[in-house]
Amino acid sequence: MKECVLVDGMRSANGRAHKDKGWFRNRTPDELLTACYDALFARNPQVKPEMVEAVYIGTANQVGVTMDLGRLGWLAGGYPESVAANTICQQCPSGMSAVEHAARAIMCGEGDIYIAGGVEDMLKVPMGMGAAYPKRVAEERYNLQDLMMGMTAEKVAAMWNISREDMETMAYWSNKKAAAARDAGKFKNEIVPIEGHDEAGNPFMVEHDQWIRDDISFEGMAGMKTPFKPDGVITAAMSSPLTTGACAMILMSREKADELGCSYTIKYKAGAMAGNDPTIMGVGPIAAIKKLVARAGITIDDIDVLELNEAFASQSLACVRDLGIETNAPFKKTNIWGGALALGHPLGQSGARLIITLNNIMKTDMKDAKYGVAALCGGFGNGNASLWERV
Repeated sequence: MKECVLVDGMRSANGRAHKDKGWFRNRTPDELLTACYDALFARNPQVKPEMVEAVYIGTANQVGVTMDLGRLGWLAGGYPESVAANTICQQCPSGMSAVEHAARAIMCGEGDIYIAGGVEDMLKVPMGMGAAYPKRVAEERYNLQDLMMGMTAEKVAAMWNISREDMETMAYWSNKKAAAARDAGKFKNEIVPIEGHDEAGNPFMVEHDQWIRDDISFEGMAGMKTPFKPDGVITAAMSSPLTTGACAMILMSREKADELGCSYTIKYKAGAMAGNDPTIMGVGPIAAIKKLVARAGITIDDIDVLELNEAFASQSLACVRDLGIETNAPFKKTNIWGGALALGHPLGQSGARLIITLNNIMKTDMKDAKYGVAALCGGFGNGNASLWERV
């Protein structure tokens, strides 16, 4: 089979999904997606839009302004009608699924150049908007309340015996590492500046993620309430915030990349999806990563860099501990530029964003790393993990 390499990836900054304070409150998700496409083609002029075989875009909630955004976002950007597009849903892993589908198409020889990514606007399309849960799922097989994100995080914390103190420590370091990476310009290669509006309504170029808490403190977190259950341990500080963002990348067969003179650092090695109990949806990456390394013929110890989505601190800690990768924050090889507790989690965008960040980490801070893994959990019990190898 052909090899699939990651030629380039760009993303918007992640903005708060807030009607008054969100930097992208006046932008539509298709505009954010188009900005990523524009930046990719500008930075890779040898790749023309008409050369793209297809576009795969992940979105967790395909309703309202994110309805079939894979196709509609491409057309909204003025790109060729002749290029096909798919909008893919796997809840939070949607963007990762989009990348995997494109990579497999390349490896199977169906095409040489694909655009893949993800997008979500959690302000204009809130979680659960337009949802109609099957009675046989929400009432007969499970209790709907047990499927809600906050309750699953509480259950994972209890089952894996994860303390509030450890989760607050993780939240602290996620923000501190994200702030340090931002200040050092680590994200500059992946974030395309897009005009947004500050809280006063003034336009400005958004070049940094909005959610990073520079003033995070253990004292402040200690006073936070636990909103999901009366005797709970999960607070806002250890939960991924509501976010808006988009990203896209160019995937290419290695032979085509060489023919066009494109540079690349990593290639797609393998992917693995795994289902699990939806009432503890956050631990999906455990099964997915175990399946992934077995499929690729490597071990957990061979993973040099891990980009693990931080839906909640409880599920992230459960995953890294169960897999034997890390114990407590600050992590040594997991989310070394911070995670979603600080960077935000625009649902369908995150799975692809993790891969873009992983690529940049392996280009810069971890130049000796051979294997990188991106992984995340998903609502209703879906885990996904993607393995990338240095070339």
